[in-house]
This record gives sequence, structure tokens and C-alpha cells, in this order.
Amino acid sequence: MILASSIRRLRLTDFRNFATLDLDLDGRPVCLAGPNGSGKTNILEAISLLAPGRGLRGAETTEPLRRSGDEMAASWAVYAEAVTAEADDISFASGLLEGGRRQTRMNGKPASRADLARHLPMIALLPEHDRLFAGPRADRLRFFDRLVAANDPAHGETLNAYEKLRSRRQKLLESGRTDPAWLDAIETDMAQHGVGLASGRLHALARLQAAIDAAADDVFPKADLALDGLTEAALAAGAGIQEAEDQLMTALAEGRDRDGAAGRTLTRGPHRSDLTARHRGKEQEAGLCSTGEQKALILRLVLAQADALSQRSGAMPLLLLDEACAHLDEKRREGLADAICGLGAQAWLTGVEAGLFAAFGNRGQVLAVENGSVQV
Repeated sequence: MILASSIRRLRLTDFRNFATLDLDLDGRPVCLAGPNGSGKTNILEAISLLAPGRGLRGAETTEPLRRSGDEMAASWAVYAEAVTAEADDISFASGLLEGGRRQTRMNGKPASRADLARHLPMIALLPEHDRLFAGPRADRLRFFDRLVAANDPAHGETLNAYEKLRSRRQKLLESGRTDPAWLDAIETDMAQHGVGLASGRLHALARLQAAIDAAADDVFPKADLALDGLTEAALAAGAGIQEAEDQLMTALAEGRDRDGAAGRTLTRGPHRSDLTARHRGKEQEAGLCSTGEQKALILRLVLAQADALSQRSGAMPLLLLDEACAHLDEKRREGLADAICGLGAQAWLTGVEAGLFAAFGNRGQVLAVENGSVQV
């Protein structure tokens, strides 16, 4: 049985342009309508800070503090009461502590990344993702890794460990202190974490592609996805874990001089992999499609990921969809509403006018946002 995570109460204190906010909600999708700059995305960001990581804006801990003229609040806080697959009543809180440190709690106790990801999974889609397939490789990889981590919290920990090791190796190479034994040890650890990353991505990609292929509607186009990476290719070709680790260690060792001279890791490790997509119906690379078609492809991908995650874990994630209806015609807006309601997900959507959400009818909760206040 699939159970949907949903926020039933949301409270903000001194967060961005909200002095206070207290919303009582039900499990239906939440549609936030209002002019640009009214605070719609701020609400989505606040919710995202109840998940592992730095939120959908990647903000520093003091950035969300409310400012009024020359005055700045001393702290900010986000509090939510939610129904999840784990329990009917769980509280989540995140806020700024003394010393500029952020802490996130669940039922009043400090929460780990794994706890948050398991109890309140969420997937975010932002306007900058509209042309994700035409943009920089690093943005696509970051987006995909977040999707993988939503399904597998350990993936995020593996990625953090790999990046820390990569940074240590690069600093050593640039300093000239290239003790081979020291570098060998770092690169051995990098290879272990790197192969773990690649393996996790391949498994997630297979589940995601299966969910895309199984979608019955034709409102959003289907994409054929692939991962372009040295380690991913080795594993996909049948290489064992040890063989893939040895291959990556060899590549790193051979690239030491080049990476040190370049000031960045040019060696083709998992940090330089890419997510590629092809519009199946048009037989065209996704990056060459129109903005509207790319938006539709991304929406298909996000909806498929939500479905794949729920099938694996039994929990439907929250969907944070900022300006999701932009670049969509009426048919696709209707298709999006039907898809979200069909999944049973509590999606949080933003848009400049309430008419964008007409397709939800009484299946959604439309709230008016203006100047840091919300009207039901």
C-alpha cells in the first residue's frame, strides 16, 4: 500500500519575507498563487529545509533571516506537522541556533539525514531546471544525484565522502606535496566511494526508466535516459566492483600531473559523469527540444521518480514544484493536475495566478500569497 507524505500544519518565524505564518492544511495538493516576489518560493524553500541538505536554494544558514530595512532577525524557524508512511503525526523543525548553526529536529530530537529522507521524502523542481538538458553537465548530474538521494539517503553520504576526498587530493596535487603513498591511499578511498556512486546511479536510472516506460498517458513525452561516465560504463558492461575500482584508481594515478597543473580534477571520475536524454517521440536529443518540450520531459522524469520511489519504499514523497505550470499549455496543465492527483501526492506548486491551477478544481487547496502573507 502506498502512503503519501503530507504536511498538515506549517509554521514559519522570521523566514525570508515572512514574520510569521501558520497554515492548517489537508493532504491535497497546495497551489500557491501570487505575484512575483510575494514569497511563494520562500514557502517551498522553508519546506525543503526539513529535508537533508541546504534546501532548494542552497542557502547559507543565515541567508533566510528576515530583513526589514536595516534590521535583521536574530533567528529563523520552520515547523511542520506531517502525516507520513511511518506515522500519522510527526513533527519536524529546522532553525538557526546561536553561533550560526542550523539544526533539524524530528519529534523534538535531533534528526539524521537518513531519518529525514525516510520519514519526509521530497523531490524539488525549480524554474532553472526548465532547460536542464541544454545547460551545463554539472547541473544535470547534481539534479540526478538529488533524485537518487531521495530514493537512497546513503547516496548523498557517499557523494559527500567522495567530494571531500577529491578536494583533499586536489589540494595535495596543487601544493606539490605529492607523496605517492598518501595519494595512493586517498585515491583508493575515492575509487571505493566513486564506484558506489556509479552503482547507485545505475540502479536508480533503471528504476526511473522503467517508471517512464510504464506511464500510460501521452500528455508528457517519454525520454530515453543514459549515464555517460567512465565508471558507469564499466559497470554497465559487466565489470565487477574490484575491476571498476582498479580502473578508476589507475585513471586517477595517471592523471595526477594533469589535474595538479589544471587546478581541477580532469580525470574522468564519477564527478564528470553526465545524464543524457533523448525525446523518444521526436527521436531528438532533449537539449535540442523547445523550452516547453524540455519542461514536459523534466516533469515526466519527476513524476516517474516519485512513482518509482513510492513503489520501492511504500511512501509517496512531497513534490515541491516551483512555477511548474510555466511554459505548459492548457492540456499539459490538466495532465499535470491529473498525474499529481493520480499519484496521490501532496504537491506544493507556485504560479503567478490562480487560473494556472484551475484543472485541480476541488482536488487542490489554492492559497493567495502576497507581501509575506497567505490567504486561504
